[in-house]
Amino acid sequence: MDFAYFWVVLFTAAFLVIAGLGVALLLAPYSNNLQKRETYECGIPTRGTSWMQFKVGYYLYAILYLMFDVETVFLFPWATVVRELGAAGFVSIIFFLVILTLGLAYAWRKGALEWK
Repeated sequence: MDFAYFWVVLFTAAFLVIAGLGVALLLAPYSNNLQKRETYECGIPTRGTSWMQFKVGYYLYAILYLMFDVETVFLFPWATVVRELGAAGFVSIIFFLVILTLGLAYAWRKGALEWK
């Protein structure tokens, strides 16, 4: 197999990235203002330290969101080829959905969805 096209694309991509960064470094305005280095959120100056603990509930909601977001990402390609997959493809996606539903039921039973 000829890898010439692969190398051309790889080197072209690397060149374009490096050239873009170089042009941005040369042409971008630069200001050495100390105020730009301060940490802020929404324009309001911070009070105290920015290192604080968050409730674990935020992380649990994020993990559950990612779990069902990934489920959706896997369901779209399956939906486009469901007719070609036949019964085996249908059974496999049902198995996938059952596992996700059991995970949701487990999280619900353990109280991970309750906002305390």
